[in-house]
Amino acid sequence: MTDFLDACRAIVGAANVLTGTDMAGYLTDWRRRFTGSARAVVRPGSTEEVASLVRLCQEHRVPVVPQGGNTGLVLGSVPDESGAAIVLSLARMNRIRAVDTINNTMTVEAGCVLEAVQNAAADAGRLFPLSLAAEGSCTIGGNLATNAGGTAVLRYGNTRDLCLGLEVVTAQGEVWDGLRGLRKDNTGYDLRNLFIGAEGTLGIITACVLKIFPQPQAQLTAFAAMRSPDDALALLSLTQERCGAALTGFELMSDFCLQLVAKHFPQMRLPFPQSYPQYVLLELSDSESEEHANQLLEAVISEALERELIQDAVVASSIAQSKALWNLREHIPLAQAEEGKNIKHDVSVPISRIGDFIRDTDVLVEQAFPGARMVTFGHLGDGNLHYNVSPPENGSPDAFIAHQEEINRVVHDSVNRFGGSISAEHGLGALKRDEIRRYKSEVELSLMRTLKQALDPHNLMNPGKVI
Repeated sequence: MTDFLDACRAIVGAANVLTGTDMAGYLTDWRRRFTGSARAVVRPGSTEEVASLVRLCQEHRVPVVPQGGNTGLVLGSVPDESGAAIVLSLARMNRIRAVDTINNTMTVEAGCVLEAVQNAAADAGRLFPLSLAAEGSCTIGGNLATNAGGTAVLRYGNTRDLCLGLEVVTAQGEVWDGLRGLRKDNTGYDLRNLFIGAEGTLGIITACVLKIFPQPQAQLTAFAAMRSPDDALALLSLTQERCGAALTGFELMSDFCLQLVAKHFPQMRLPFPQSYPQYVLLELSDSESEEHANQLLEAVISEALERELIQDAVVASSIAQSKALWNLREHIPLAQAEEGKNIKHDVSVPISRIGDFIRDTDVLVEQAFPGARMVTFGHLGDGNLHYNVSPPENGSPDAFIAHQEEINRVVHDSVNRFGGSISAEHGLGALKRDEIRRYKSEVELSLMRTLKQALDPHNLMNPGKVI
C-alpha cells in the first residue's frame, strides 16, 4: 500500500493525498448516517492527473470512488467500510474553461460548485437554470453523475437536458473528449447520456459543455392555498395553458410541511393567517417584460379563484418577498431534520396520478404505522415528490427508524403500482441498489450489468453502487 500511495503522491503532489484523520470529511455521507473507510483521499487537479490515477488503480486493482461536493442522499459518493478504495475528490478541478454567449454554452470542470456555475453564467448575461437546495456546495460533476433535477425541471429539464458534451476518464484511464457544443450530433451511440446518471460506475466525468440561456426580463413568484393535490393539478394545467413555457417552477407542499417550518424557524412568516390543506409555490420567468408577466400571473390567479381551484393567493411584489416564499419551500427538509429522524423517499409518478398516489399511500402508511406523519412536498410540475415519513409525535424515533425497510416497502410498492420510479433525482447509490431489483425487470437489469461489465470489467469504478 505504501508503494501505491507514493505513486499517487508522485502524480498529484503529497499535499493532495490525504490519509488518517484528514480524510474524515470525505468518508461520512451528507446525512451523517454512514461512515466508510478508504486507503486515501486523492485530489487531482487536472484531467491528465485523473487519467494517471485511474491507470494506477487499474494496475493495483484499487477501487475508485469519485466524489464532488458529497451532498448526495443515497450513499453514492462515499466508500464502503472495507477500506480498499480511494476517494477521488474532484474539488480542485473547478475552472470555468469557456463561455460562448453566441452558442449559449459554457464549458466547466466537474469540481465547479453549482452556485459558481450559476454566477459565471450571470456574469456573462446568461442563465444556468439548474437550482438545488445544496447549490452552494454540490458540484456540477455530481449533478451530472446523478442527473439531478431541482426546481426548474418543468421548464428546462434535468441536468441531462442541460448538457451537450462531456469529457470522461474511462475505467481504463483513457480520456474521451466529447466536449462538443452541438445541439445535433447523430453519429452513433449516445455516449454522453450513458455516463450521465451512472453515478461514476462507468467512468469519471471531468468536464462538460452546458447549455446557458438568455436572462429572463422578469421573474414573478406566487404562493397559492388550496384544498387538495387534485386542485393543485388543475391549477398546473390552467397555468400551463395560459402561460406556456413562462411557467418555470411549480412546487407542492402540504400544510404539515409549513407547520414544521413555522415550529422550527419561527422567524419565518407564513403567507396566510389561516391554514389550508395544500399549497403551491409557482414561478413565471418572462422574456418580454415585468408588465407582461404580471398580466399573465394576475389572469391565472383570478381565473383560479373564480373556479375555486385556490382558496387564497399572495404574489411577491419584490425580490425579497420572492426569496422569502422560496425560503419556506427550501426550509422544509431543514425543519424535518430539526424535528428528528425521518425516512426519506424521492419518488416520481405520472403527474396526472399524483393526487391518487398521495391519497392511497397516506392510507397505507397510516394503516401499517398508526400515527406516522407524512411530510409530502416536491416538484409537482415534473411528477417528483419527496414523500417523507416522520415518526408519531410522541413515539420513539429509533423504534420507528427500525421499521425503515417495511415503510420503504409500503411506499415503493405503491409507487410501482402507479407506474412510478423509486428514485426521481437522487440516484440509487448503495442505499437503493438492492431495492431496485424488486421493480426493474430482469431484462433491464441484465442490460445494465452488460454495460457495467463491458466498460468496467474489473468493477473498480464506484463498486457497490447502482448495480
